[in-house]
Amino acid sequence: MRMRTLFLVLMAWVWCVAEPKFPDTPAARQFVAWLTAFNDPDPAVFQRFSEKNFPKRQGDKDQDRDFREQTGGFEFIKAEQSTELRFTGLVKERNSTQYARFVIEVEAGEPHLITDMGLRAIDNPNEPPPSRLSEADLVAALRAKLDQEVSGDRFAGAVVLAKNGQPIFTAAYGLADREKKIPNKLDTQFRIGSMNKMFTAVSILQLVQAGKLQLTDPLGKYLTDYPNKNVASKVTIHHLLTHTGGTGDFFGPEFDAHRLELRALKDYVTLYGKRDLAFEPGSRWEYSNYGFLLLGLVIEKVSGQNYYEYVREHVYKPAGMKSTDSLPEDQVVPNRSVGYMKERGSPWKPNTDTLPPRATSAGGGYSTVEDLLRFANALNGHKLLNEYYTDLLTTGKVDAGGGKYAYGFSDHVADGVRWFGHGGGAPGMNGDLKIFPQSGYVIAVLANMDPPAAGRISEFIAQRLPVKTSASGSTIGGAAEPIAAGIRP
Repeated sequence: MRMRTLFLVLMAWVWCVAEPKFPDTPAARQFVAWLTAFNDPDPAVFQRFSEKNFPKRQGDKDQDRDFREQTGGFEFIKAEQSTELRFTGLVKERNSTQYARFVIEVEAGEPHLITDMGLRAIDNPNEPPPSRLSEADLVAALRAKLDQEVSGDRFAGAVVLAKNGQPIFTAAYGLADREKKIPNKLDTQFRIGSMNKMFTAVSILQLVQAGKLQLTDPLGKYLTDYPNKNVASKVTIHHLLTHTGGTGDFFGPEFDAHRLELRALKDYVTLYGKRDLAFEPGSRWEYSNYGFLLLGLVIEKVSGQNYYEYVREHVYKPAGMKSTDSLPEDQVVPNRSVGYMKERGSPWKPNTDTLPPRATSAGGGYSTVEDLLRFANALNGHKLLNEYYTDLLTTGKVDAGGGKYAYGFSDHVADGVRWFGHGGGAPGMNGDLKIFPQSGYVIAVLANMDPPAAGRISEFIAQRLPVKTSASGSTIGGAAEPIAAGIRP
């Protein structure tokens, strides 16, 4: 009752100011309550709201505070689609000209708890979409865009744009180490966040191709001593690869409290293995870092190799990726950049205190833009998987909100054109890889600063790529969906 009263009061106030229209549905009422709590200057208000209304999220209060500081909160622009349990629309950051599309879903029964809330950055809906450019004009526009972002302290990193396997633009900007004044270079190694998932998925499909496991096998067939038998018996390899297993995330208060204890993949199972399913496997999509952590353990069990050794031998080596790995944070990696994060109004600071001791099969390794191009070329050239399993790996399986999710790869079609790849980001790190199979373009961008530093550049390129047309005039080039914003990958 109190939530409905809040909804009506806020709706009346907003109507008088800007005349937006909110549907009178459970999903829209929860969105209004979410927006009010997020925009409150006291971060404790949003924390209490999340704990009460979005208990499945397991949010990180420091990350929420940082995101609130970065955006300044959101202004509601308009509603788009509405049902009783799902509401989508547009908002705009108060601190910038950045727009975003929100999607909120709620449970059917009272009190209509939030089951999913996502924000995805988009271009200004009041402006026409950017024009496609020739390669020469695109390179010129990209240089100007990068100069603008660097001068505004919004980008530090490296960029590669390639066509048919060969670079047509490469550049590096900013500092890999601000204290020591070490510049970023093309061979600088950047932390890549969730982009590790691509390597994990390739490894699983290699084992499937070799006949050593099946996608329909339950997790418990390989992790026979997994603590939660419900998870072990119901969740399949397919579910884990597509984020449909209901296995949840591992970021949140427990992760923060035990971060330095998580030195091996099995340590995560010790911490989270007794946890039950968040939903019935296969019933819906919900991004799960923990699910990909479990895939790393499956790789170890089936191959008989340590996860890190397996990907080194079977993914990095055949692809020619000599600068990609996941060595522990306490080992010196000469070319690895320092990740920098900041709150609004505060100076940049290293993200050291947010990192686990070592990356996992879910993310956190490091690579270079040149190595990511080598990885894309190896996929396209079927050096890692044969043609059938490459297509199986990269073809979308489930609706992931704004696109489809394949096996460790996003698969997007927009304006009749397609790309597949994966992004990654966390405080002090951001990366994106987009592979356009029809036009032959590859975009790789890495940054040693907060999202969406790399994603913004990747999106800028993708929207302006030259587009080929078939004899019938239909588009066969590449384009992109908006980047993820505000969600820890």
